[in-house]
Amino acid sequence: MDIEQLREMAVRVHDLYDELNARRGRLWTREEFMLGMVGDVGDLAKLVMAAEGAREMPGGRAALEHELADCLWSVLILAHRYEVDLPAAFTRTMRELTDSITTQLTETR
Repeated sequence: MDIEQLREMAVRVHDLYDELNARRGRLWTREEFMLGMVGDVGDLAKLVMAAEGAREMPGGRAALEHELADCLWSVLILAHRYEVDLPAAFTRTMRELTDSITTQLTETR
């Protein structure tokens, strides 16, 4: 599955959330989507600690996979809500990081 297919799936779920929240009387703001992601990242941190043996956490690998997917969904939706071309931004950022790290590696020889 490519990034565009993932984005389309994420937006479909986003639109379902919008429909559900509209029926409940209030749509989520971009800030609320970000706060939801913060909660998911916190849950992911706990699951990573459990996977590394630093704490107990129910759910095991399935819970870890679920939280990683939740975090990816949040990133895709925030990019959608802010009209960010995520593949272009990711490619640009990875090139910048590659150049920076390569330069630093060259300087430390």
